[in-house]
Amino acid sequence: MAVTRSDADRAVEAVFRIESARIIAAAARIVRDIGIAEEIAQDALVAALEQWPASGVPQRPGAWLMTTARRRAIDLVRRRETYARKLAEAGRELQDTHPPADTTADTAVDCADSADTIDDDLLRLIFTACHPVLATEARTALTLRLLGGLSTGEIARAYLVPEATVAQRIVRAKRKLAARAVPFEVPDEAERGQRLASVLEVIYLVFNEGYSATAGEDWVRPALCEEALRLARVLAGLMPEEAEVQGLLALLEIQASRIGARVGTAGEAVLLADQNRGRWNQLLVRRGFAALLRAGELDARPGPYTLQAAIAACHAQAPTYEETDWHRIAALYAALPPSPVTELNRAVAVSMAEGPAAGLAIVDVLAKEPPLSGYHLLPSVRGSLLERLGRDQEARAEYIRAADLTDNTAERDLLLRRAGVDHRRPRHTQT
Repeated sequence: MAVTRSDADRAVEAVFRIESARIIAAAARIVRDIGIAEEIAQDALVAALEQWPASGVPQRPGAWLMTTARRRAIDLVRRRETYARKLAEAGRELQDTHPPADTTADTAVDCADSADTIDDDLLRLIFTACHPVLATEARTALTLRLLGGLSTGEIARAYLVPEATVAQRIVRAKRKLAARAVPFEVPDEAERGQRLASVLEVIYLVFNEGYSATAGEDWVRPALCEEALRLARVLAGLMPEEAEVQGLLALLEIQASRIGARVGTAGEAVLLADQNRGRWNQLLVRRGFAALLRAGELDARPGPYTLQAAIAACHAQAPTYEETDWHRIAALYAALPPSPVTELNRAVAVSMAEGPAAGLAIVDVLAKEPPLSGYHLLPSVRGSLLERLGRDQEARAEYIRAADLTDNTAERDLLLRRAGVDHRRPRHTQT
């Protein structure tokens, strides 16, 4: 039955957002180029927009899009092979031509409806989009585009950068993958550790940008957190035996449980110590605990994401901020790979476990290290510790310095309120 164009357009958009990653992945398996695969998926989308208003939305719209894209991919491979044979015959340079592995029409058709094959294709796409040959910004943009189904405009708005910048990153990423002949495959055992680390990093960075936005008016961007959490769940389903995949999923589930409490009724930032724990999403907490348990069962030696998930679990289990097991959190931070940011977080835990003076001693050592010289959380933490020690004037100066270093408006307002300063004051010029 025919439907109105607007109804059909909405149906196409909704289905494509859900199925686009699988469609691109299936096409990429056939053509072995994710740039071309995305174009084929877009062609299938255009075909649906043209045909569904007249023919009606199919009973299985995702399968319709998948079949259309697959056929176009097979046709493209056939045309390539025909062209290659003609060149070979004309030049008398090749006696026989053989299609690339897994690219024949029969192979594609035989595998197309297999759930296992679709999962394999999706896993290949994840590893390709997050390939370490790409810069971090390119990996993030390409992943959100191919696996999240976000438009370049949506990605640009999420990261507060011009749409043209995001478009360039995506185009250059595709070209680089093609130029380096990056294979569309899941890496073998020898390479998997490094490659998986790159995948996990992308998902982690996307979530963090949503959880504590580095710039702009809003302190949190829930849409980015939701997208990262969805990708983590997909990856955990595809790689259920990888402990660090489960660890990352646990971390994101538990952290996501607090998003609703991180912003007050007026849109202001709310710190962990001041959050209403009754607003934490207990379903997400339980899901996080379950994933953390699985990670522990898979590997008795926890990796960095599993350790961070254990820290998040300590917060989730505590009835109040003060009653948190700060000694355990400090020990968990000490077990993480060393970095100035990790040490700053450990300082906070130590200050709660042993007193603000003990935490301040750690922070004062960190203050002398160049990596944190422009990091706004260093003076923010130092200001909090000084305030707890009754050194209010010093604390106020640290809060003001932190406010001048952050690019996030909500966080800046919070820091200025803690300093007792009108948050509408002009921002200092950085030199």
